[in-house]
Amino acid sequence: MARPYEAVYIFDSALEEAAINEKLARFHSLVAQPDGDQPRVNHWGKRTLAYPVRKRETGYYVVANFQADAAQLPEFERAIKLDDGVLRHLVVLDEFDYTPTRAPADRKEEEEDEE
Repeated sequence: MARPYEAVYIFDSALEEAAINEKLARFHSLVAQPDGDQPRVNHWGKRTLAYPVRKRETGYYVVANFQADAAQLPEFERAIKLDDGVLRHLVVLDEFDYTPTRAPADRKEEEEDEE
């Protein structure tokens, strides 16, 4: 059963965006679902790192949301670890429900009623 995941990649800032997109396509092909949607990819661009990583001061950040089976993740993470262009990565289960159930104003009214 496919579950939603979110991956954050920090690439070497010396890489061109075309090379980064090629690497992302290769990574995401490892977790592609036959009937699933394409991963949502958000390029944050070059940012200064909080501390040097492999003697680099800046990195190119990318956040991706995708559906995958848990059995596919070890090979996916192995491919990322073996790629020299990736400085850091993090893959987490994305269980946050993005659909708002109640408006913030409704919550305030309920809190005031309880007092």
